[in-house]
Amino acid sequence: AVVSTQSTGDAEEFEKAWLLLADIYIMSSKFDLAQDLLKKCLQHNQSCFKAWEYQGYIHEKESSYKDAALHYEKAWQFSNYTNPTIGFKLAFNYLKAKRFVDAIEVCHKVLQAHPQYPKIKKEILEKARANIRV
Repeated sequence: AVVSTQSTGDAEEFEKAWLLLADIYIMSSKFDLAQDLLKKCLQHNQSCFKAWEYQGYIHEKESSYKDAALHYEKAWQFSNYTNPTIGFKLAFNYLKAKRFVDAIEVCHKVLQAHPQYPKIKKEILEKARANIRV
């Protein structure tokens, strides 16, 4: 499908449709098909944090934590560093990629805005701190 940049409303509708279809493909483990749609989305809207988040999720499922972190970084950036779920996922992938200081920084940002955010302190922050001490 070719999207005309003349109509913003149409472009937004295509973006929504591509994201919905990508979600279906991801849930069916058809990551290649999902990636194609997510790339289309990002060609038309580089700041679509949901597309970046889905790409991070795909890389995480493939145990490619460094790549997952790169995509979650973009999702975190384009969500204005305020979405605690994306922050959690980013910190988790930093932890898995052995980027402990980065994981701690993201945990602090999430906890600053959402002090009661579940599991981030125990599952990520404490583990990252322990790995730095070793």
